[in-house]
Amino acid sequence: MSMKISTEKLLLVAGVVWLAAGANIVNLGVRAYFNEPDWLLWALGLGTLVVYVLFHVFVFTKMVGKHAARIRGYEEDKTSVFKFFDKKGYVIMAVMMGGGIGLRMAGLVPDWFVAFFYTGLGLALAVAGVSFVLRYFRSEKPACPVLPRR
Repeated sequence: MSMKISTEKLLLVAGVVWLAAGANIVNLGVRAYFNEPDWLLWALGLGTLVVYVLFHVFVFTKMVGKHAARIRGYEEDKTSVFKFFDKKGYVIMAVMMGGGIGLRMAGLVPDWFVAFFYTGLGLALAVAGVSFVLRYFRSEKPACPVLPRR
């Protein structure tokens, strides 16, 4: 059974999926913040900001542009709802999710790491989701929904 939608709506699907994934990861990170002493929160907050900026600038902004261009390049009017990612994107997502779940379940990463890293990563993912949604609603292609246009 193949679920098909209009090709242009894949941008909206990608945005919703990335935003939901980002929100879930932020939730894990924020919950880990509650396990840390007050004196450590400033350092963790700074770490969150660094992780967010690195992932947003160097990974997700480029990835959103690449996936949006690929999606807009589809010629068919309707396509599978799952084509918002390419095969490589699904593999990367599975490895990252499996690795993160495995590391946490095995107790190999401390709560302080989950707090700053997951919160920063989740925020970057959520902003990438917003970028996809903006690309769906606008004909132009904003690089970042938070920063002014150049």
